[in-house]
Amino acid sequence: MSETGGASPTQPHGIGIVGTGVIAATHAEAIAAILGARLVAVTDVMPERAVEFAESRDCAVEPSLDALLARDDIDVVSVCVPSGLHAEVGVQVAAAGKHLVVEKPIDVSLAAADRLIEAVDAAGVALTVISQHRFDSGLVELRGLIDDGVLGRLLLGEASTKWYRSQGYYDSGPWRGTWALDGGSLMNQGIHYVDLLRWTMGPIVEVSAVYATEDHKIEVEDTALAVLRFISGAVGTIVSSTAVFPGFAQRLEVSGTGGTVLIEDGEIVRSAFTSDSPDPGLRGTRLPRPASAEGAAANAAALGVASHAAQIADLLTAIEQGREPSVTGRDGRDTLEVVLAVYQSAREGRPVVLLDATQADEAGHGPRR
Repeated sequence: MSETGGASPTQPHGIGIVGTGVIAATHAEAIAAILGARLVAVTDVMPERAVEFAESRDCAVEPSLDALLARDDIDVVSVCVPSGLHAEVGVQVAAAGKHLVVEKPIDVSLAAADRLIEAVDAAGVALTVISQHRFDSGLVELRGLIDDGVLGRLLLGEASTKWYRSQGYYDSGPWRGTWALDGGSLMNQGIHYVDLLRWTMGPIVEVSAVYATEDHKIEVEDTALAVLRFISGAVGTIVSSTAVFPGFAQRLEVSGTGGTVLIEDGEIVRSAFTSDSPDPGLRGTRLPRPASAEGAAANAAALGVASHAAQIADLLTAIEQGREPSVTGRDGRDTLEVVLAVYQSAREGRPVVLLDATQADEAGHGPRR
């Protein structure tokens, strides 16, 4: 398990954005929030959209990816194209010697993810795959509690993304709701908390899952359920949907022999520790939350930028310090592997093993006996 970085970049960095759809606005606002970072230029296969985006943010617009990559004043590129094009575009970016910020997921297939990682390694550039919630205050605190042993031996981890997306959301782009370019509720929306579950609980060795398309005319799933076994012997669950009206906070719950922490939308809303009292079953703390469906749960465009900014700043600092970013391309691949295992298990109606007992034992994390 890696730590998230906290330092700020000390040198100026010029950044370009490829793809000016919904998520590009979040990247642009995040870049604007980083001292020394500057959005230099954008490009899109829809020129009029790129022009409108650039004019509203006082940056240049380039007619093609090649033109953007040819600019000497850009050293980092944010890849915000449809998911199934991430590797295709990312390979070109790496070949041009530019560092990369790639929106989640890293791509929609392991073969594509591997092509991108190999291209990055060959070019000697840095890559971070967006998993901005690792930088949320509640997640940072939870990781500290786990690393300090406060939660004891981990027993159970649960990740839940119950959001709502209308049919109009899926109809807004021909790539949305397709296996080739998007993936379903788990690949697109739930993947953040799949990453957090793996980051806090450790590698996943086995997945059993089902999925369904409940409320949308799309080729992918809008609801997925999975039961997991972790390399430590702990167990867990994943729930993901875009059919739950009006949409609810994303939740991560981690329980160990020392207590439980419940996170909603990046904040710890309840915690209880056996060390608090001789009768810990009666103890716990809760922070109030409004009963509201506002935010990303109900609206894809309603995303805060602070955590995106923290992750992009971490990449810039990593470039300056010659280290890997806190969230790497391999982290993105590992999370993608879990999502694809959920899909495979659901399609084939059987458990999917990601690590066998021999591999787990070799890693020093065999199941408890």
